[in-house]
Order: sequence, then structure tokens, then C-alpha cells
Amino acid sequence: MSETSLYVLNEKKDIKSYTLDELKDELKSMQLPAFRAKQMYEWLHVKLVPGFDEMTNLPLALRKQCEETFHFMGLEPVTVQESAIDGTKKYLFRLYDGNYVESVWMKYHHGNSVCISSQVGCKMGCRFCASTLDGWERNLTPSEMLEQIYAISRETGERVSNVVVMGTGEPLDNYENLLRFIKLLTDENGLHISQRNITVSTCGLVPMIKKLADEKLQITLALSLHAPTDEKRRELMPIAKKYSLQEVMEACRYYFEQTGRRISFEYALVSGVNDNDEEAKQLIGLIRGMNCHVNLIPVNPIKERDYVSTQHEQVQRFKKLLENSGINVTIRREMGRDIDGACGQLRRKVQSGE
Repeated sequence: MSETSLYVLNEKKDIKSYTLDELKDELKSMQLPAFRAKQMYEWLHVKLVPGFDEMTNLPLALRKQCEETFHFMGLEPVTVQESAIDGTKKYLFRLYDGNYVESVWMKYHHGNSVCISSQVGCKMGCRFCASTLDGWERNLTPSEMLEQIYAISRETGERVSNVVVMGTGEPLDNYENLLRFIKLLTDENGLHISQRNITVSTCGLVPMIKKLADEKLQITLALSLHAPTDEKRRELMPIAKKYSLQEVMEACRYYFEQTGRRISFEYALVSGVNDNDEEAKQLIGLIRGMNCHVNLIPVNPIKERDYVSTQHEQVQRFKKLLENSGINVTIRREMGRDIDGACGQLRRKVQSGE
């Protein structure tokens, strides 16, 4: 039985989650030639059409047959907010079952990036994140992850060159769908985005980091670190009660050994919580000698928590302490702060009827 038998939505097969070979097999079972699969795959994953009707080089009868057989994954944009500060766009999409997900489009000098969600809601419970406040609903299918990128590409009319799986959800908690999404996104017959231009974030699921390492992909792994000690990390991130920093660091080293890809450590600076000089020194002690990069993130405040961002001067001081110890560090450019830019903010706002 094909893996794609798992992707059945509304009693129809989820065609956008098929690889090209699987689509060929599917159409063969319908007594259709392989070249039709290639045509259809190009419409789906290169031309990014919103429906079968636009597949104009397919016979009308075949398009109607596809409508009856396959679920064509599309996301309905409910809200699009554009930042007056930097042009960042925040999208809220309605899924086929009435759930919502968020995505963010960001323009950089090196190209356009899209940050996508991997789950509806999140189980992980990180204290500074709005994504987790209403709990977890379900995993996203590969097609739902892809369609966030495709819908944004259609709306902006611009090519996406970088993808960050760092929106709502824990990607490694949706492991098989994540792998299939990456395979489809990087396929030379599709958008063909380089694996090196894909970043996957995790809060630190140790067994899954090691499993991902064994895939030997060339994607960047971004670990949500956010604290230099177990005690402090447990305050901010419930997952830290399950996996110690020693275990997480060992998994990150293993990832580098297997892939040769340096680790990116995400560190959200929260005023009075994890941003003093002593904590900077503890962080240096934790990661010194690793092939890594630290991304300092002034936390994006959410109203449900009383956390506030570290002052600019202390952010710079924290950065300088790390740099003086030979650690590669940047401060994340604050994108979309005026448009509910942080993970989960817009979805929660709409669901609560604000």
C-alpha cells in the first residue's frame, strides 16, 4: 500500500501530497499515460494553479475525473496584514476543516522567506509563545505545509527562495509529514528549493533530532534554546523537564557529525528572565567549541504573559559578550511587530473574536 493512502481528505485522495512517481502510479491505475502525471505535477508544484480547471493542457474529461477523485488542497486567506514598518506580511489561512494556520512572508536582501506552520496549535507549552495557549488540534499534511508557500507566492507574485518551518507547531512532532513536505519542496520537478535554504526549528525533541540527523539532509536545524541552564530552561519550556540540556547538546553535536551543517541556536531575550551578563557567560560555556550560530531574538510580547523584551543596550551587550568569546551571533531583525508577527498571535486573535 502506498504511503499516500494515509492522505485522504473528505474521502478523496490528497493529490498535492503525492510524489511524481506516486502520481504516475495513481494515474496508471486509472489507465492514463505517465506523461499526464508529469503535466499535472507541473501545474501543481511549478505553476501553482489554484484548481484543476486551470490545467488547460489536460482534457476536460480528465479534469472532471480528477475533481471527483482527488482533494485539491487550497487554503483560504482570511486575513492578510502588512507591516507599515518593513513590508512583512502575516497571513491567516482557513483550512478545509475550519481550522486556522498562520504564515509570514518576509523580504530580505538575499531573497524572499516564508515562515510556515507545521501543526494546528502546539503541545509544547513554551511560556512566551502564543501558539500553545489553546493547545494542539492536529498535524498539517504535506500539502497544507506546501500550500502556505504556494498561496503566498500566488498572492505576492514573487518567488520564495527560503523556507523556515518555525511557525505554529513543533515540526519534529509531525515528523513523517515534515519529511514528505521537504522532499516535495526540494524536488527538481517542483519548486526545487535547495535543502540548504530550508530551516527546521525544534524545541528539543532529542530522539527526533537524532532521527533527523540520520536522514543526512542538508537543511539547517534551529534549536529553540532560550536559556543556558536546565533550571532556567524548565521555567520557560516544559519540554526541558523531559530532556536535559546535556542530552539536547549531545543530539545537536550528533546532528552536525551526521550532516556537516552547523546548528542555529534560537535565544529569545526576555527582560529580567534570561538576559543578564551571567547568563551570557553560562551560554558561552554551554556552546563554546560547537560549530554553531546564535540568533538573539528580542521577545515579541504577547498579552497573555507579562514578559517584556530586553532593552536594546542589553541586547547589544549580550551579543558583545558572545562575540568576544568567538561565538558567531546575530540579532534577528524584528519583522512584523506591528502586525501580530509572533507565532500564534493572529490565529488566537481571530478565534477569540477580537
